[in-house]
Amino acid sequence: MKKSQLAGYLFASPWVITFLVFWLFPLLFSLYLGFTDYKLLKPTYNWVGLNNFVALFSDSEFLDSLKNTFIFVIGTIPFTTVIALVFALLLNKNFPGRTLFRSAYFMPSITSMVVIALIFTNLYSRGGYLYMLADMIGLSPPENGFLLSNKTALFSVMAMDIWMSVGYYMLLFLAGLKSIPEELYEAAEVAGAGAFRKFFSITLPLLKPVTLFIIVINTIKSFQVFVEIFVMTKGRYDSATAVYFIYETGLSRFEFGYASAAAYILFLIIAVFSFAQFGLLKQRGMR
Repeated sequence: MKKSQLAGYLFASPWVITFLVFWLFPLLFSLYLGFTDYKLLKPTYNWVGLNNFVALFSDSEFLDSLKNTFIFVIGTIPFTTVIALVFALLLNKNFPGRTLFRSAYFMPSITSMVVIALIFTNLYSRGGYLYMLADMIGLSPPENGFLLSNKTALFSVMAMDIWMSVGYYMLLFLAGLKSIPEELYEAAEVAGAGAFRKFFSITLPLLKPVTLFIIVINTIKSFQVFVEIFVMTKGRYDSATAVYFIYETGLSRFEFGYASAAAYILFLIIAVFSFAQFGLLKQRGMR
């Protein structure tokens, strides 16, 4: 082996070791635990095969958490994507204070999720600003606050997540808009195309790669929602999601085998949705 090759391996070894010890090994070991009845406080455990996976699909608590997760995904991604695109189109124009507005919209995306969740917890509480505002306009908010009602807890968290995420995806759309050559718009104007025609014939088609990227990463993030639920509702009032179920099962009940099986079911669901999105959107020309 040449010295240059050896030096390359030595430089890469910290990353390789970190990957093997902190990523690959836990990933494979958790898969193994999913086929056992391992509990942290038990000295021994047994191989149970597919029993954990079968039990999960008859576990009403797990199925409810999956239902809430799907509601969260389906209820946030379209709104986040559309609002982010609208803001990007508006902030891509030249007007006084444009930089200030861009920074203001992006600020929530770089603020701690815990901090934002605590702020919104107060806003949603009985006597909070949003509670009083809803009461003033006659919307009849829940008696004890938005987060203490089965009807509004999950949707309140979803609304906060949309507000927080829009800025980041807006920035991605802005980057995509900057990559579109101005010559295309000039040629379209010469041909007599109006604003809507230019948007649907030039802007939207050329933003398809960015849109695909945003939808996929937003889907993965939404399926993994946890911090908001943990801080704002603790999974109560019909708001527990799949990751919160895994957390409760593994770190509160110490049923690591059962929790590992649930984690891999969620992993497979995310993988299926991600590949399906790639396939579906590519068939429609998002390349």
